[in-house]
Amino acid sequence: MSRVIVRKASYEYRSLKKHVFEMLEAFIGDAIAGNSRVVIKPNLLAPAAPDRAMLTHPLVVRAVAEYVLDRGAHPQISDSQAMGSFRKLLQVSGIAEACEGLDVTFKEFEESVEVDVGEPFHRIHLARDAMEADLLINLPKLKTHSQMLMTLGVKNLFGCVVGFRKPQWHMRTGIDRELFASLLVKIYRTLRPAVTILDGILAMEGPGPGKGGIPREIGVLVAGDDAFAVDAAVCEMIGLEPERLLTLRAAMNTGFSAGAVEREGSLPRIDDFRLPRITPVIFGPPWAHGFLRRYLVQRPVVNASLCRLCGDCCKYCPAGAITRESKAVAFDYDKCIRCYCCLEVCPHGALKAEEPTLGRVVAWSMQKLK
Repeated sequence: MSRVIVRKASYEYRSLKKHVFEMLEAFIGDAIAGNSRVVIKPNLLAPAAPDRAMLTHPLVVRAVAEYVLDRGAHPQISDSQAMGSFRKLLQVSGIAEACEGLDVTFKEFEESVEVDVGEPFHRIHLARDAMEADLLINLPKLKTHSQMLMTLGVKNLFGCVVGFRKPQWHMRTGIDRELFASLLVKIYRTLRPAVTILDGILAMEGPGPGKGGIPREIGVLVAGDDAFAVDAAVCEMIGLEPERLLTLRAAMNTGFSAGAVEREGSLPRIDDFRLPRITPVIFGPPWAHGFLRRYLVQRPVVNASLCRLCGDCCKYCPAGAITRESKAVAFDYDKCIRCYCCLEVCPHGALKAEEPTLGRVVAWSMQKLK
């Protein structure tokens, strides 16, 4: 049976450290040993300050690193960010400053090893440091995601796919969100972190996971030996049926049961948590797909007044669907696979997921007919 610990928490460091130490002691106290190499994998999507709620908070990262050091082991803080240099990310996020004075290794995931994750994906490349660590600690952020609804414990480990192999996998799974969810589950089960501690103290709601999302104070840490159980606890907290989170649906189809979880601590109830609206990427007869993709289904759009034509979204788009024009970027919606990588990497918060006007009218009309 999986176990989950929930604690009300803030970023006041003394109490935060106490909670984190308690959680780590409960889950890895018997597993960590002197001279162990412990890889700590936060959510380090792109450079952003802590108050944006995009990244795992620097004090959560520090507390975990301190615990590892107290046990005589060697902490390594690693991720493969979407955009920007790893050094800049550590500085802007506050992690470099938070961990100042600690004997911590900062290392971007760069080298990969090929592993077989099973059908239908078979052999994929994952970060060597994560695969070969004595212990892997997973530190996700509680935040929304315009493609997959939420970024929680399971999806956080997609960061162990190094560099531009991430958009390549987005392209290979294409518009099939359930197939992508299955890939995320396979990656999680291959890496199998020893513990997951989710930072839900300052969470993100709305059109996440990038700078278009809205920070919201929730005030919880959720830890577990199984990220599926952690993610299921978050779903319960915000009143979301677990089947709506596609990674949990994929896990349930292969044996996970949200009911088979032992929980310590009470979850708050958040009834008004704002999730992004997720619409089908394609539906209807094949002859109508082009029209539907252009005029009915949700798509990324640009706020020209915020766009700085930096080109980050163009570089990262796996489908090659974005081009620079004179005043802002433009989208080819026939090519766009709705992965929303562009929203993740935009450093100016200029992109959002939005239904076209015709799509909103059709949706409103269908609601009226019910």
